[in-house]
Amino acid sequence: MKIKRDAADDEIPTSSMADIAFLLIIYFMVTTTFTATRGLDFALPEDDDSPPVVEKEDSVLIEILPSGEYVVDQQPMQLSGIIDYLKPKLDANPKKPVIIRPDPQSQYKSMVTVLDELRQATEKGIKEEIRISIPTQREIESFWY
Repeated sequence: MKIKRDAADDEIPTSSMADIAFLLIIYFMVTTTFTATRGLDFALPEDDDSPPVVEKEDSVLIEILPSGEYVVDQQPMQLSGIIDYLKPKLDANPKKPVIIRPDPQSQYKSMVTVLDELRQATEKGIKEEIRISIPTQREIESFWY
């Protein structure tokens, strides 16, 4: 008895190739780690229903000029003298805010340098962490001009 054999198909089945490609895309998307660019770390204020009203005289204003010079409470000052100037003021009132107001034409590096100096103040004899505020350009325009 002669058995009839089926002839081999000349075509490669590709109907599931698209499914496999989509599964591979999904696999690589899920397993790939996305790295986010890290910026400056800022401690956000806690939720407070009654924020304290701070008068302009009650805060310390550090202005950064376009030339990179620092003016603290309308007095030109070197970076190294800022902590010495703040120490008696913060000893009297530890909750006194320090406002950093950079000029739009000043270098970003100058603001970061002052911020780093203020964050290291606890190592230089100031008891509590300084409350630092950096206003937006909109806040500067509406309050100072």
